[in-house]
Amino acid sequence: MTLTLRTPISIGGLQLKNRLIMAPMQQYKGTLEAFATDHHVEHYGRRAKHVGLVIVESTAISSNGRLWSNDIGIFTDAHVKYLKKITEAVHVHQTPVFIQLSHGGRKSAPEVTDSLVAPSAIAFDEHYGTPEPLSLAGIHQIIEEYRLAAKRSVAAGFDGIEIHAAHGFLIHQFVSPLSNTRLDDYGGSSENRARFLKEVLTAIRGEVGSDYPLIIRISATDYYEGGLTPEEWARIVKPLESELDAIHVSTGGNLSIPPADVYTAYQLPQAAAIKQHVQIPVIAVGKIYSQSLANHILQDQLADCIAIGRPLLDDPDFAEHLLQLAAK
Repeated sequence: MTLTLRTPISIGGLQLKNRLIMAPMQQYKGTLEAFATDHHVEHYGRRAKHVGLVIVESTAISSNGRLWSNDIGIFTDAHVKYLKKITEAVHVHQTPVFIQLSHGGRKSAPEVTDSLVAPSAIAFDEHYGTPEPLSLAGIHQIIEEYRLAAKRSVAAGFDGIEIHAAHGFLIHQFVSPLSNTRLDDYGGSSENRARFLKEVLTAIRGEVGSDYPLIIRISATDYYEGGLTPEEWARIVKPLESELDAIHVSTGGNLSIPPADVYTAYQLPQAAAIKQHVQIPVIAVGKIYSQSLANHILQDQLADCIAIGRPLLDDPDFAEHLLQLAAK
């Protein structure tokens, strides 16, 4: 069978009409209270027609975990009705939509954060400042906030959830040895550093049930010696695979160290490395903007889906053009 962008695929029990995914890209248009606005409804609805799946931008599960002062959140029941307008706009096009749930940890916006927390008292930079190490009670509280956010996600009409474990935010901070120097059950070995992720996943899965699609976005490398690698991530994800429906592979963000070069498909090697070890679909992302390259990746089984972000910001019809080319 020849795989192309137009080939359908299942994420858990959810059938996607094609393998092109709208990646989560921050809009910086939320209100001070983190409510979604008409901008979000128009933005996602306008771009939903041709992609197989829309993933809404990072959405805060806690008032103390917002990434920016103008992001959106799902940390109260009042947020649900605004997010529901987004899912309804996307569903007009018979396209499923996931929400990306996040907590910024030590990278939470200082302007709207009352208590900066992280696995360890290690600052990301001077702008954010030094966080307080989370107590066990604090860890359990945030896990409960993830569960409640998942409950609200279902109420808002989302078809699935992406757990944000990438780009240096709280879950990534726990998993990486560069930001986690704890000596308790949440630090040290790979298994211990992944414990917070596992418990978040277990709490969400317990809330939404076994058939609701859950995927995870990771940063497969920290771009620094002693940091995370695709191989370690594969070892971490493997025991969790039965609870996950796909893995979305990005890179970086835990340190202020950019990749040496951002070239076409620069994150594909990490996605391909992880795909060797897992059975669930792998989503590749990062400057994969031509139909020929996307189809090559899929046909060679380097990844199972392609996510695109920035081109859809510039051109809401980019997916249509890309898929038309793929059909020739």
